[in-house]
Amino acid sequence: MGDIAAWLEQIGLAKHSETFRVNALDFDVLPELDEKELKELGLPLGDRKRLLRAIAELAVTAAKTSSQNARAAPIGPSAERRQLTVLFVDLVDSTALSQMLDPEDLRDVMRSYHEAVAGAIRDGGGFVAKFMGDGVLAYFGYPQASEDAAERAVRSGLGAIAAVKALPASRERTLAVRVGVATGPVVVGDVVGDDIAREVNVVGETPNLAARLLGIAEPNQVVIADSTRRLVGDLFRFRSLGSQPLKGINAPTEMWAVLDDRSVISRFEAVRNTRQSQFVGRGQEVGLLLDRWDHALAGEGQLVLLSGEAGIGKSRITDTFYERIAGKPHYRILYQCSPQHLNSPLYPVITQLAHAAGIVPEDDAASQAAKIGTLMGSTDRDRAALIGNVIGLPLPEGSRLAALDPARRRRETLDALARQLEFLAGERPVLLLVEDAHWSDPSTQDLVTLVVERAATLRLLRTSATSSANPLHLREIGWRVQRNQRRTVGKNG
Repeated sequence: MGDIAAWLEQIGLAKHSETFRVNALDFDVLPELDEKELKELGLPLGDRKRLLRAIAELAVTAAKTSSQNARAAPIGPSAERRQLTVLFVDLVDSTALSQMLDPEDLRDVMRSYHEAVAGAIRDGGGFVAKFMGDGVLAYFGYPQASEDAAERAVRSGLGAIAAVKALPASRERTLAVRVGVATGPVVVGDVVGDDIAREVNVVGETPNLAARLLGIAEPNQVVIADSTRRLVGDLFRFRSLGSQPLKGINAPTEMWAVLDDRSVISRFEAVRNTRQSQFVGRGQEVGLLLDRWDHALAGEGQLVLLSGEAGIGKSRITDTFYERIAGKPHYRILYQCSPQHLNSPLYPVITQLAHAAGIVPEDDAASQAAKIGTLMGSTDRDRAALIGNVIGLPLPEGSRLAALDPARRRRETLDALARQLEFLAGERPVLLLVEDAHWSDPSTQDLVTLVVERAATLRLLRTSATSSANPLHLREIGWRVQRNQRRTVGKNG
């Protein structure tokens, strides 16, 4: 923490060094801090503004350094043929905007727009290939191939829309963008141009298709080709736009408008082929899960870990197990972890809560609060307030909770989430699934640890699927946790 303490002193905010140290805040998480979080840390308004401005300047400096290093680096390997997902973003009515604004003001608007879009693309693991006036071109699955490139591209498109909508209005005109996404075979890797004009070139129909989809998209809408739609499965909600002819494309193209993200569902369930082969083998593993479920029904909480390298069948085992118990009364809670949200505290929990409460992006704070209240039912007020705060609702002004320091509030929030699971397990058995646990953020890990510590006397089965370099391994570690906890309780009387 010495480096960040020196940086805080450099910008005149050394008095907050201890706050940063206590909360383990370092340079890697600085870009993710927002006004609300800084307020929760106890920073006054003026210092919050100074800190956010300094963070923005730090990001600009880092981007310039990265750009200079990229220009100085030697040209990479020769071009290769591969499947690529291409994303195009275009600013709506940029011509009208240029006629309204002074050139210097327009420059500031365009710079903010480019930074917002590029940030959303990079956060999603994309490669920003080119800025073309009011357009941004990006590749997903380059330079490293990725099995979830299409998913990352669609999610980045939604992120770009949200980031641009959050920018200040210009002359009472809110900025909007259109996004087109397509996936297909290309030849990529040729570096053309010199110095700052150098760019990675892509040859093939896919970039043209993505660009043409922009003409179909409405303001603040992502339109994807059917090739991308097949890869992302049901990870998002779509509206079919039918098959339409596009200029420069030989055959009519099937296309889809993306409505919203469905992160709460299992990635396996979302992308699996409905014509998948019959489930063969792994009967012993499924049988063990069913046996652990019977113990959970009897009030002996269980924990099972499925680990193994990607593609070995962990999610298929879990899915088959769930099909076997689907007709029996229980609560099924899924925490779907994501590599794009490793630094987003409680991301799987937030998406699950929003889904369970029926919250949609159009809901205002009052609607969200009402839905969370309905979801929580007769639970105590503090628990409901803390869980509402998890999804972004403010704590009641003047309440005990609002006065808590950040560390204490975090502990009470995790406790409230764990107690809510206990409350549900008191009504009916709970199946808690932590999918892709190796991508869970630290706060979600802490919550699951807390649940495991309390699981011994609950009707709860918690399974985790995680990738590793080992063959498939299914461990009955929940049974050992349950027995050990019983002994601990006995010692304490």
